[in-house]
Amino acid sequence: MIAKVRGILDHKAPGEVIVDVGGVGYQLFTALSVFYRLPEVGEPVTLLVYTHVREDTLQLFGFFDPAEKQAFVLLTGVSGIGPRLALNILSGMAAGELLDALREGDVARLVSIPGVGKRLADRMIVELRDRINMLPEAAPEAAAVPGIRGDALSALVNLGYRRADAERAVRQVLGQGAAELETVLKEALRVLSL
Repeated sequence: MIAKVRGILDHKAPGEVIVDVGGVGYQLFTALSVFYRLPEVGEPVTLLVYTHVREDTLQLFGFFDPAEKQAFVLLTGVSGIGPRLALNILSGMAAGELLDALREGDVARLVSIPGVGKRLADRMIVELRDRINMLPEAAPEAAAVPGIRGDALSALVNLGYRRADAERAVRQVLGQGAAELETVLKEALRVLSL
């Protein structure tokens, strides 16, 4: 099983990357949160890998941090969620926030993710609640981002932006590494004005 890939970023597109490792190009499927944090093509990159094997295919899924990979593995354990849907879910919500929503049984937050309806959200909560409670809580630094996310979303919605548009803009800005509320708001407003 391939657990980590370190090499030169050869190609990047939303949803997939190719990493050149000693002349061999590894195609990895990624969430949008990973795509936004990637370096420029030609730069070195290291990704954690989940290897998915089926009788007719071998696919690699790449992640920057262990929490993303752990959330992905948990999601693929839910009946009806395959690797592609798990990536879609992680593209719609940061891993830490997703785990918090599952711990709290927050169906409303889960159905705000594209591709997740009420029945799937309920199934995720039921099937993952016990496993989620056994995981350690997020580190204080990681927990700060969801708070900033919530504050930024609230501010943008109060300014009159649609919640879905505000979530998309904030997710994009946070994916680029912004970590202060003022910066997130300023960049999100810029994204929304395009």
